Formats: sequence, structure tokens, C-alpha cells
Amino acid sequence: MNPGEPAKDQPDSTHRRPGGFRLRARLRTYFITGIIVSAPIGLTIYLVALFIDFVDSKVIPLFPARYNPETYLPFSVPGLGIIIVAALLTLIGALSVGLIGRTAVRMSERLVERMPIIRSIYGALKQVFETALSGTTRTFRDVVLIQFRPGIWSIGFVTNTTQGEVQNLTADEVVSVFVPTVPNPTTGLLLFVPRGTLHFLHMTPEEGIKMIMSGGIITPPDPRSAEEQAKPTILPTGT
Repeated sequence: MNPGEPAKDQPDSTHRRPGGFRLRARLRTYFITGIIVSAPIGLTIYLVALFIDFVDSKVIPLFPARYNPETYLPFSVPGLGIIIVAALLTLIGALSVGLIGRTAVRMSERLVERMPIIRSIYGALKQVFETALSGTTRTFRDVVLIQFRPGIWSIGFVTNTTQGEVQNLTADEVVSVFVPTVPNPTTGLLLFVPRGTLHFLHMTPEEGIKMIMSGGIITPPDPRSAEEQAKPTILPTGT
């Protein structure tokens, strides 16, 4: 063998590179997939644990030690505060149904109504909770596309059919639409829009919230049939 010739039994490094690249790419794919699978579960568990700890830290110290089960147990009971709050709310609801409870509630509301600022806050919160928790309403049941400018659309949620002075100012049927902001859907705009200018979507409110919070990364599939998807849809242009 000549000194300048490469040894025949030595593998050529150029033939090993593609396999190494494929291995690194595969490991990178596995790593990213692991993050995608584990991160939502881990963050959900973490946030739930934070919420439970927060409620426990605020509720349990309010009770005397002799009524606290952790006083007699060698370990702490996570979620005890939430159980206590749920039991108290259930008890309050049961008492408020009776005659004495209704009388106490009316007296409390009369007292609140005499306070200039507090009565406005109380009235607004009471109406929101009654509307959101009522089983007969369709709050946040319809997901719509609303047009801000020609060719520019945003997702909104129909909260109610508009009534009162706002509805009486126009001959069109006006609906109240809540347009949340990204990525925090708890804030947004309340718009009063003619029903005919809205495009009602087939996605559920949960899917719409996920799409907004993800900034459009999570897009729900189109539940329509292939024939319906093939038909051209003419979106309303608004006024």
C-alpha cells in the first residue's frame, strides 16, 4: 500500500454523515413531540395544583384547629379548602331557597341598593352570573365571523339578541357579539351587529376559544360534509 493511498478497510466518513443527520433529525423530532405531548398535561396539572394550594391557603386557616382534619392526620389533605367552599356554597344555596333565606337575601339587596357605587357593581355582577349560569340561555353558544374591514375578519361569540334602546334605533335585528382579544379571551369588545352581516360558524365555543388563545395555531377541522365544503360561500360584506 502506497503511503498516499487511503486504507481500504477504513470506512469513508462521507457515507456516515447521512445516517448521523437522520439520527439527529429523528431525535429532534422525538424531543419536540415529547414537549408537545407533555407540556399541556404538565401545565394543566401545575395550574390546578396552584389553584388548589391557593384556595387551601386562604380557607383552611379560617377554621379552628380542632375542626381541621389535618390536625388529627399525619399528612395534609390537598383540596380540603375547595371541598369546604363547595359545601358552604351548597349550604347557602339551600338556605336561600327557604323563607328565611329569601328574606335575608332581600334585606341584603336593599342594603346594597342604598350604596351609590356598590349597587352598580353588585347589579352588573348579579346579572352576569344569572345570565351565564342560567340553563335557559344561549350565552356563548354561537361562534361567528365578524368583518371589521373588507377582507378582514375576526371571530366573535353571540351572547344575546340585543334589546332596548340599541335595538329600537335600527330596523335590523341586532345581536350582541363579544370579540375577545388574543391571547387573553377574558377581555375584548362588545359590538352590536345586524344579524345578517354575520357568518355563523359550525365550530363549538370551546374550539373558538382554543383558536383565539393559540393565535390561530390550533385550528378546528371543518365539520361540514365534502359537498358543503365544495360549495362556494359568499361571506357578507357588511356596510
